[in-house]
Amino acid sequence: MYDREALKSLIRERALLFGDFTLASGKKATYYLDGKQVTLDSVGAKLVGEGLLDMLGSPLPTAVGGMAIGADPITAAVVTLAGVRGQALKGFMVRKESKGRGTDKFIEGPVEPGMHVVIVEDVVTTGGSSITAIERCVEFGLIVDGVLTIIDREQGGKKNFADKGYELRSLFSIRDFGIEPPNE
Repeated sequence: MYDREALKSLIRERALLFGDFTLASGKKATYYLDGKQVTLDSVGAKLVGEGLLDMLGSPLPTAVGGMAIGADPITAAVVTLAGVRGQALKGFMVRKESKGRGTDKFIEGPVEPGMHVVIVEDVVTTGGSSITAIERCVEFGLIVDGVLTIIDREQGGKKNFADKGYELRSLFSIRDFGIEPPNE
């Protein structure tokens, strides 16, 4: 059973850092969320996996995945928890660049065109990396049903996804940690 307060506490203790940071989106920030400090921890992975799996609801999509490398531990956690619960769910990875050898694909994993998938992400600011993941999935022939994230920084990501026809759902908003997103 998903323990929201335990995950919130773990994020606050291990992932939430204060200082001067430049985000992947290029935006400047006074705080940073280092999601890997939670998703690469056994307790954190379990809590994230349970929370996102519960959020997926029923029926489950065929697969979950996202942009390597950040989404990889999240994908693994959700897929593993689905297996523990006896639910069928596949995982996949979206490469930033094709590897130029072997199958030379952007999408890796046991997925095929026509399958329904959901993109997973640790932190969404503007949604840029997940939008790239969505574009690569669509090019491959997957049907993207939406995006799940652990934390929404509330800095345009939800609107950017909506503008492209996708729903963003999150376990937490940055407001859950007492931080007001900047006015933009």
